Amino acid sequence: MIMLKIGVTGGIGSGKTYVCRILEEMGLAVYDCDREAKRIMEHVPEVVGGLKGLLGEQAYLSDGSLNKPLMASYLFASSEHAADVSAVVHPAVGRDFLDFVEKQKGCRACVMESAILVESGLSPLVDRMVRVEASLETRIQRVKQRDGWEEEEIRRRISRQMSDEEAHAFSYDYIILNDEGADLKAQLHKMLREFKLF
Repeated sequence: MIMLKIGVTGGIGSGKTYVCRILEEMGLAVYDCDREAKRIMEHVPEVVGGLKGLLGEQAYLSDGSLNKPLMASYLFASSEHAADVSAVVHPAVGRDFLDFVEKQKGCRACVMESAILVESGLSPLVDRMVRVEASLETRIQRVKQRDGWEEEEIRRRISRQMSDEEAHAFSYDYIILNDEGADLKAQLHKMLREFKLF
């Protein structure tokens, strides 16, 4: 049986992680790109070397952990910097995802959770692309409660991400609407039926 690979994406506060948690409960294997990228940046020698090439030896602290403040300032300095980091990190994430898929014997589908599925160049690795969306106000309230950030900071971060309107230029196979009161399980069951997984 060929395993279906599903990419799940969405902006900050859309609830994509919660959607992926439900999919995991439904028996799908989930690969969290954000979490695994952090591991890869600290433990895969070619990635460590590539990041040191961009930021210098100070890219890592004495204990081998990533210098997160330096990385953040480098990333936000310019779109070119972000593209340079992506070129080092995301091919390794893609290879790691495919290794993860190989290990999921007997699973009907694997899910790749990625906030930047299209922008990272990882979308060709999946068979279906799913976007989780919620209203701006819902997203702002969720991030306020979750992270305690000020609204101005949340809006600034949202403005840096692909908007829902921009995202619709890409061929998403399914849109999950995740505003307050949304019946996520019903939507996900319908989606999986359409993907012929049930």
